[in-house]
Amino acid sequence: MTILVTGAAGFIGMHVAKKLLEEGKSVIGIDNLNEYYDPKLKKDRVKVLKKYASFTIFEMDICDDAQLMELFRAESITEVIHLAAQPGVRYSIENPKAYIDTNITGFIHILEACRHYPVRHLIFASSSSVYGLNTHMPFSPSDTTDHPVSLYAATKKSNEMMAHSYSHLYDIPVSGLRFFTVYGPYGRPDMAYFSFVKRIVEGQQIQVFNKGEMERDFTYIDDITTGIVDLLPHAPSENSEFDSSAPDSRTSLAKYRLYNIGNNQPVKLLDFIHTIEQHLNKKADIEFLDMQAGDVKKTYADIDDLKRVTGFQPKTNIEVGLEKFIAWYKVYYKL
Repeated sequence: MTILVTGAAGFIGMHVAKKLLEEGKSVIGIDNLNEYYDPKLKKDRVKVLKKYASFTIFEMDICDDAQLMELFRAESITEVIHLAAQPGVRYSIENPKAYIDTNITGFIHILEACRHYPVRHLIFASSSSVYGLNTHMPFSPSDTTDHPVSLYAATKKSNEMMAHSYSHLYDIPVSGLRFFTVYGPYGRPDMAYFSFVKRIVEGQQIQVFNKGEMERDFTYIDDITTGIVDLLPHAPSENSEFDSSAPDSRTSLAKYRLYNIGNNQPVKLLDFIHTIEQHLNKKADIEFLDMQAGDVKKTYADIDDLKRVTGFQPKTNIEVGLEKFIAWYKVYYKL
């Protein structure tokens, strides 16, 4: 097995690659090491992976289709875990073109590569943000996702439809994973929990939207990586019971499946912040703000489908998860 992990210098990508390497797999990573946030953190993640002899990293952009196709031609890639993307709901309002370039154009290049150099399984990252205006809880992969509230969400919804069409046309086994707020060591500095810890440590004020009434299905990174790696050998097959007169969006006549991957236990943002305060032994100075454009009030994952296929069951609550993140933060930033 040679597994390609795109976005290998990213938060989730680094942890997924590391788990695969620990299991003795051969991993090729690609990443463009862009400056959306401090590239030093990305390079430090890569240093962790380079300790493994069976890891190879290529600095490239998935928007470069010729370079990507050459990689597939030169390497015997058997599976792909596609995690490279332009992340962030709020940044998509400021810089929409970046999302079209990476999340749409980049993804079609991945699909084309898997078409011309067939793989046993393509797993790609979608997002809980696709649920948009839907208020039915918990979110189920069979729920409608036709009302995104940010361009980021719209690109992830587009990815799901693009992946289905390629699976149908070219017989590519594809699984999409809708991630719910992921946190942990080596996380993204643009994420709220990372920013909260940094600002509280430095004695700065933190901004909390929707007056702290937001709820998120915070999921610790180790649970996420277990879920992804355990899904890898479960490439989907055609669903012979698919009812085209009443289609279910999570499955298909094609080799295509959609799953939620989350903690299945939403937590109020204020409770999350209080847990950070306890582990830092420091009170946060909070500025409460109104709801921000592009945000949703609550996320809550129905994970039954993934549990049925892989036995997925998150084990890390926010008390343990935040303690581990803060311990890493203190060491990494030499506090």
